[in-house]
Amino acid sequence: MPATFIRDGRPWLALAISAMLIFAPNHLRAQVASAEIPEHAQAKRYGSGWECKLGFQEAGSACISVKLPANAYPTSAAHGQRGWECSRGFREIDDACTAILVPANAFLSATGDRWDCERGFRKSEDSCTAIKVPRNGHLNARSFGSGWECNRGYQVSGEDCVAITVPANGYFEDSSTGPGWKCERGFEAISDTCTAIRIPENGYLVEASYGNGWSCNRGYRRVNDDCRAIKLPENAHIDYSGNDWACSPPYRKRNYKCVLPE
Repeated sequence: MPATFIRDGRPWLALAISAMLIFAPNHLRAQVASAEIPEHAQAKRYGSGWECKLGFQEAGSACISVKLPANAYPTSAAHGQRGWECSRGFREIDDACTAILVPANAFLSATGDRWDCERGFRKSEDSCTAIKVPRNGHLNARSFGSGWECNRGYQVSGEDCVAITVPANGYFEDSSTGPGWKCERGFEAISDTCTAIRIPENGYLVEASYGNGWSCNRGYRRVNDDCRAIKLPENAHIDYSGNDWACSPPYRKRNYKCVLPE
């Protein structure tokens, strides 16, 4: 063992070794660094320091073996984490991997830690029960609700599918709400019928889900159920809507007239 010389109260051997490491070749420094990595560990791929290999876990300055329960596999884990996960088809219960019991008419999910029912069945506690589809109905692909819907021309009524009665001048509409039909263009729904829309003179049909289904031509405005010609005061013109008037600059509207600003 080399002697340590003390000069002015400082250990010169330690200082000499430090200086040798600074100027030593890369492979010598790597050998010294590898000596500091504990058993079952490896240098970190990024940054400095070391990390335990798969299946081992850091405990102070050492790597200890992870205790795997049956049907589990090791995972990379930081200090304090368990370092394992259950294999597909098993779930963790009380630090053990317990087999997932898949009932009849079910399958193991893609995640591997639960099960789902086959199409046409619904989960009921620990089993899958068949969905009862009424006459004139069919299964749907939704994961919620009844699991079925009515065929075209029928609508849900309790647990059944009843025929939709379409009035004259109406047509079927696939919708989960409403009566299941709509009126043809030019007709409006009143009770269970489609009644012709009365269009006043100087008016025309419009496609809108609100209002009475018609608007007035340009130069006319709606007054009750009629379209009446707009009377323009002096220095006014039909506005952008076509159904009202505005004053021409520099005039301004006041009391249904166009006047110059004061």
